[in-house]
Formats: sequence, structure tokens, C-alpha cells
Amino acid sequence: MSVEGNKVILNHFWEEVFNMRNLDLIDELFTQDWSYHGTAGQELKGPQALKHFLSIFFNAFPDLKVTVEDLIAEEDKVVSRVTGRGTHKDELMKIAPTSKQVAITVICISRFEGDRIAEDWELIDLFGMMQQLGVIPPPE
Repeated sequence: MSVEGNKVILNHFWEEVFNMRNLDLIDELFTQDWSYHGTAGQELKGPQALKHFLSIFFNAFPDLKVTVEDLIAEEDKVVSRVTGRGTHKDELMKIAPTSKQVAITVICISRFEGDRIAEDWELIDLFGMMQQLGVIPPPE
């Protein structure tokens, strides 16, 4: 797959899977042995784990949508910088619903094998999210 083709696939993920909640599309976009290396050392393996992970966030923030700010590609990798915006309506990480709106920055490096995403390294600004939810005080 070309560098530009990889960007198209990743943009498709953000728009169709994430924003439109089409979790079934994950099976077409990701390899069966996909692996995830996330914030705070979180590790996931396989498309089913991704579906579960996303469902947790979609339950906590039912109106969560991302805006793709940047897609930068080279060889078999694409870097996404996205901003997620949503309202905290259900428990997340043992935090009771706050009904507060948040804007969360996410940076993800996706590695492709052919026309599928095989591996992701992702940083989610959980600290900023916690501040916006009122769990951690903002800096003075």
C-alpha cells in the first residue's frame, strides 16, 4: 500500500469507526494480530480488544467525536494527531459521571502491513482529561 493509501485508511478509521461507531469495520482495517501500546503502558492484542477498548470510551462519552488535525506518513507508518471532544456521561477509570465536556488530544503512530493496521503506539492526554473532569486540579 502507498503512503497516501495508508493515510486514507487511517482517516477512514477515525471517521467511520470512531465518529460513526462502525466497530465491525475494525475487522477489515486491522490485522488479526494487531497490537496496541498505549498511555501508561496499556497493551492490547487483536481486533476484539480494540472494540472493547473503544466501547469503554464510547459509553463514558456517548457524544465523543474526533477531529483529525494532522496525518503524517512515511514508509509503513502514519502519525495521527486528533482532538476528541465529548461529554462525560458514564463511569470511566472509576470516575463517576461529571457531565463535563472535555477536549482530549491523542497522538498515535500506526504501522501498516499491506493495507491493514498492524500496530499502534498511542498517547492520550489523560492528565489533561482528568483536569477537565475536575479530578486533578489545574496548574496554578
